[in-house]
Amino acid sequence: MLTVAGTTLALAVPIVGATPAFAASRDGSCDSGEFCYYYNSDNAGSISDFTGSLSNYGDTQPSCYDFKSAGNGQGVCIKNNAASVWNRSGQTVRVYFNSGYAGSYQDFAPGAKGNLNSTLKNNNASHQFLGGGGSGSNENATNDFDGGTRGFAANNCTAFAAYRIASRLGVSNFSNSYGGTTWGNAAQWDDAARRLGITVNTTPSVGAIAVNDVHRASDGIIYGHVAYVNAVYSDGSFDVEEYNWNNKLAYGTRSGMHVSSADNAFQWMIHF
Repeated sequence: MLTVAGTTLALAVPIVGATPAFAASRDGSCDSGEFCYYYNSDNAGSISDFTGSLSNYGDTQPSCYDFKSAGNGQGVCIKNNAASVWNRSGQTVRVYFNSGYAGSYQDFAPGAKGNLNSTLKNNNASHQFLGGGGSGSNENATNDFDGGTRGFAANNCTAFAAYRIASRLGVSNFSNSYGGTTWGNAAQWDDAARRLGITVNTTPSVGAIAVNDVHRASDGIIYGHVAYVNAVYSDGSFDVEEYNWNNKLAYGTRSGMHVSSADNAFQWMIHF
């Protein structure tokens, strides 16, 4: 995966104001058109209702978004405290593990109600109205790549990983020259990260960039491979989103991966 000259793209960062834009509609009643969190599983306990996306719930009272209605959990900040939802809006709503619409997520189609999955239960940090009907599936992967190279080869794993770093990890200026060093081919990424003091280890986590620094291409050169970790499981396995691995110059996913020395696996995790 050779690098080419490119430009750095800056992405806008959502800003949360002190006053919720839709505070007037938040009355603790799950009305038509709203997306609602419940404190307990099976749509029980206190309710927190929304009519739009929110990238940051806040962590403490009195500034956080909280559960409004009477019942178990009333007054508790909703961040990392919701167990179930009801989507009464006309759009698919995506619940994220991290603030800023990042990390693992779960989609709820219009009209869907149910419990948050084991990853997101009491680990909800933002939600986003996506538009359209959607399928309501719990897949964590989506091909929303903008096609920008950020100084890497187009439609290669490095360009896609750079996009994920910029769009989901909040490093909006990430490029092939980020931090004043050259990131180069995928096999060089773990060393570039170490030069900048960025954590590199063998522990997978959602949002980590998985690095293969041993894969040798047909021309005999070790270009390696990088991918975005979008789910991690209790047995240490993980899922990735990637470009140019199973699908030439295109998007793909793999599940049940493990850190290992294998040519088709990953040896390192970069934690931005």
